[in-house]
Amino acid sequence: MVQPMDLLLVEDNEDDVFMVREAFREEGLDVPMRVARDGEEALALLRGEGVWGGQRLPGLVLMDIQMPRKDGFKLLEAIRADERLRHLPVVVLSTSQREEDVTRSYRCGASSYIAKPASLAELRQIVRRFSVYWVLAARIPEGENHA
Repeated sequence: MVQPMDLLLVEDNEDDVFMVREAFREEGLDVPMRVARDGEEALALLRGEGVWGGQRLPGLVLMDIQMPRKDGFKLLEAIRADERLRHLPVVVLSTSQREEDVTRSYRCGASSYIAKPASLAELRQIVRRFSVYWVLAARIPEGENHA
């Protein structure tokens, strides 16, 4: 299976980080995955600030919207406002089923919105479908160095 990208997971819940990593692993997707615990850390990573200097941009951002310091909506707005980052595909993965959160995510620039399931088995099914599109079908820009 061709896997043309690496992934930035923006998630503050350790259990959810574990579930996402495990779902990708169990589906045989050996996608390099960096983790940021909130929107501030994610933005620093994406901009190559501090300890994140010189790193390649991820091919895809997978993020929650309910996070401390800078929530997902503010992070989306910051990504879309930044000339170097606005091309990045950003997929929201949230437990929120509220229509206003879905609508606001798209208004802020989300590429897609996925409702986070409660079980690993359900998440594996989503990752399987996700991989068919984002890993095999979608054309994602080549990652860039920050330098």
